[in-house]
Amino acid sequence: MSSLKEIKSRIASIKSTQKITSAMRMIASAKLHRTQNMTENFLRYKEQLRMILDDLGCANIDEEPLEPEQKKNHSVLLIPISSNSGLCGAFNSNLSKATFKRISELKSEGTDVQLVPIGKKIVHELKKESIPCQLDYAKTVETLEKGDPFEAVSQLTRYVLGEYKQGSIGRVEFIFHHFKSMGSQVVTVKELPLEPPRVGKTDEDNPFLTEPTAEELINSIHPRLLNAEVYGTLLDSFTSEHAARMLAMQTADDNANELLKELTLLYNKTRQQAITNELIDIMGGKVDK
Repeated sequence: MSSLKEIKSRIASIKSTQKITSAMRMIASAKLHRTQNMTENFLRYKEQLRMILDDLGCANIDEEPLEPEQKKNHSVLLIPISSNSGLCGAFNSNLSKATFKRISELKSEGTDVQLVPIGKKIVHELKKESIPCQLDYAKTVETLEKGDPFEAVSQLTRYVLGEYKQGSIGRVEFIFHHFKSMGSQVVTVKELPLEPPRVGKTDEDNPFLTEPTAEELINSIHPRLLNAEVYGTLLDSFTSEHAARMLAMQTADDNANELLKELTLLYNKTRQQAITNELIDIMGGKVDK
């Protein structure tokens, strides 16, 4: 049986750790609340952009879209998004598994895969497996923490569009955690819509009169929508990270409480046993006399 000093030392150590996990849980909760508000407000802007583009390009609903040259390229650009730090449960390990699984699926189909990871954790996993990747945008997630992400998002979008227009890639897929609820963050694969909608060939095909032309408006708005899609995906992943960390710290806090109860009970039993033994020794000494 452990001595009273050892048990007391373990209780103090657990209480010290519990203070850290409790503080991290409160910080994650505050950040989660902030990013949820950001996401809700930003989604309105993104949906309005999407509605405008859908309205401008709705003349082609019955028309079969042409196959662009870039679509003939079977190369896929994968952009997995992880966190920069740990202590968020299975958040990063689940993302790594999904990324490796997707790479295997694409390669089994004969598809060339290019990787642009975002986040230190996924970069570490890819390096560990000796998988080549483009690291220029690995720190993009840090801009969300600093609150100034738009320039970094624009740079990533311009890079993706440039590769697509050059024919280096055929499509772009994001792998990230989609925030469904506090206790559920689902690893999701989402394709980025790189092709803008096309407008009708005649004025009768277009339901709206626009100045400038509908095609010019679409070409102007579509890059903004791509920026919004990328930024929205980063926000979604960032929100999921805070939710996962808050849940992990809450679980650690609960486990610490359970362990403290067990150790406190063991301490009291050990102490009581020591007192009983001392009383027996005293009584035994009196009887001997």
